[in-house]
Amino acid sequence: MCRGYPLNDHASHEKVTLQAKGLSKVYRTGDVEVSALREVDLDLYEGELVVLLGPSGSGKSTLLNILGGLDRPSTGSVHFGDQDLVDLSDKELTLYRRAHVGFVFQFYNLVASLTARENVELVTEIAPNPMSADEALTLVGLAERINHFPAELSGGEQQRVAIARAIAKRPGILMCDEPTGALDSKTGILVLDAIAQTNRDLGTTTAVITHNAAIADMADRVIVIGDGRVQDVRENSVKKRPEELTW
Repeated sequence: MCRGYPLNDHASHEKVTLQAKGLSKVYRTGDVEVSALREVDLDLYEGELVVLLGPSGSGKSTLLNILGGLDRPSTGSVHFGDQDLVDLSDKELTLYRRAHVGFVFQFYNLVASLTARENVELVTEIAPNPMSADEALTLVGLAERINHFPAELSGGEQQRVAIARAIAKRPGILMCDEPTGALDSKTGILVLDAIAQTNRDLGTTTAVITHNAAIADMADRVIVIGDGRVQDVRENSVKKRPEELTW
C-alpha cells in the first residue's frame, strides 16, 4: 500500500512565482529553423514541486533555461513578480539568477580540487543571504562527507553536493534538469529525496525535468511537454515519497 503524503503545506495555488505567457523559441542555423517551444503558457506557484515530463527533444530544457534566466525566448514573456525577464539586461539576468534561482543539472559540475564544503562555498561567497555550506550539506544528508573531495564520493553523493550548492543561497526557485539521469534507481531515489526535502523544509518552488514517468508521482503537479507545447497538466491529490516510486 502506498503511504504517500499530502500536498506540500508550503505550496499555494494563489501566489504565482513565475508566469510564462506565449513562450516560443526558434533556433536558426543558416536557413534551417527549429521550433523548440511553441506558444507555451505556464504558471509556477510558490512552494510547489512540479515535474515537467516529456521525451528528449520535447522542449523541457529550453523551457527551464528560459524560466531560470539562462536563455531568452524568441517571443513571449516571463514574469517574476512585477519584472518581465525578457526586458532585463544580461547583467540584470545574472543578478536574477544569483539571487533567486538554484540550478541542478544531470552532470554535477563539481570542482575536483575542492572538498564538498568548498564546492558549496563557491556559491555562499557571492549570495546575498546564504546558509552555511555545512548547513546545506547537512540538509541533503552529507554531514559526514563535508571534507571529502568529489573523487571520494559516489555519483549520488556528488549530485547531493550539487543540490547543496544550489540551495545554499536560499533560492526561491530550484530548477533541476534530469537530476537522476546519470544515476541508477537506488541512488536516484536518494537524490530525489534530497530535492523533496528541500522543497518541504525551505518552501522552495521546485521544477524537476525528467523523461521518467515514475518520478511524476512525487510532484504536486505534473506538466506534460511534447513537441514544444504543454500537452497536459494534472495534480496529484496524494504524492508518493521517492522511496515509493516504481522505476
